[in-house]
Amino acid sequence: MPTYVLMTKLAPDCIGDANDRRGKGQDWLNRVHLACPDVKWIAHYALLGRYDFMDLYEAPDDATAHKVSLISREQGAISAESWPALSYDKHLKLMEEVARHKVGGTQAGGPTT
Repeated sequence: MPTYVLMTKLAPDCIGDANDRRGKGQDWLNRVHLACPDVKWIAHYALLGRYDFMDLYEAPDDATAHKVSLISREQGAISAESWPALSYDKHLKLMEEVARHKVGGTQAGGPTT
């Protein structure tokens, strides 16, 4: 399944204390499980900086990833972005594939200037 990175920024009033945050986080996760049962969670991190949380997950398609972001917004996030991600090895393979299609400094079949 494709991998996605969910970057979430919460509204200040959604942070609360640790017990409150734990409860809200569990409610969010339950909601995602109901709406997107095929999502497989890989990791969950709290961050310092622009975003409050980063989640790594696998989803069958972009529509499902979109649902995850929508549920996050519905549950109090002021920003929730799901980004498609590739493993480094897959990225390198794509680079090699692109390089194989170069002809005289341009892509094969593309316009020449």
